[in-house]
Amino acid sequence: MHGSVLPAVQAAVTVALVVWMIAGFTPLTGRWMRWKMFCRATFTIITLTGTTKDGRTEPVNVYDSLSPGSFILGPPQLQTIVKHLVASGRYARVDGHGRVLSARGEQPVEVRSSRVVL
Repeated sequence: MHGSVLPAVQAAVTVALVVWMIAGFTPLTGRWMRWKMFCRATFTIITLTGTTKDGRTEPVNVYDSLSPGSFILGPPQLQTIVKHLVASGRYARVDGHGRVLSARGEQPVEVRSSRVVL
C-alpha cells in the first residue's frame, strides 16, 4: 500500500503544479500577461508621424531618443519625448496612434497635435 501512495501523491502534486502554472501565465479577458513580473510594467506600441515646419511628414521612432536597451515606455515618458522633439525644433507637431499594455490591460493611445491622449 505504501508503495502506491507515493506515486499517486507525486502525480497529484505534479498535475496541480502544471494547472497552477498554466493558469498563472494565461491572460484574463482584457488583460495582458497577468504574471506578477509584468504587473507594474507599461509598454507602448505606437506609430508616430512628425510634421516638419515646412509641412513634410516623416516617421518618428521614439526609441531613438532613449538609451540603448530601453523598451518600457509609458504615456508620461512618451509625452516627454514628444515635447522634446517639438521643443528641439525637429518637428512642428507629432501625431500617431497605438496601444498601451499595462496591468489594466490594453488601451488605445493617440498622439494628437503633440499631446498624448489615452
